[in-house]
Amino acid sequence: MDDLIRTAAEAAEADALPRLHEVHSDETQRNAAKQTVPKCMTDTPVSKKSPAQWAYERVVLYLKNFEEQLDADHEVAMGFTGGDAGVLRIEGMGYFDPDIVTFYGQDGGGGRMQLVQHVSQLNVALRALPKAKREKPANRIGFRLVEDIEAGAALTQKKNT
Repeated sequence: MDDLIRTAAEAAEADALPRLHEVHSDETQRNAAKQTVPKCMTDTPVSKKSPAQWAYERVVLYLKNFEEQLDADHEVAMGFTGGDAGVLRIEGMGYFDPDIVTFYGQDGGGGRMQLVQHVSQLNVALRALPKAKREKPANRIGFRLVEDIEAGAALTQKKNT
């Protein structure tokens, strides 16, 4: 038993995960529950993952699902509430165990931007923005992040054999 103080909701979530359930008013709307969770994400029990890794993996799945619904002229970005931070065009994402998740990218004017957030405050509003460079294909970070997770799992498995 650890010394962490948890809310009843956190305790219930830790006991139940990984589960996913979503309902939309438009039945044709694709949601995260309809996508296949990569095996590498389910190979390691949730109890063996830090809160940062677990939050990171789930956000990656939502990013990928959101991008799969975008047309070729739009890319994923994050919107912010409060303050004048605006949006962050997501170019990268990471985590720092045990409890930090970070997003890298650019603001609406093309300036470099990074969000560093504690998992207890994680709140991500995904937005579609027109491509930053019209002559290039849309950036699909969610797909690259899933590939990175799968590659890391394969490397870990190789080390353990």
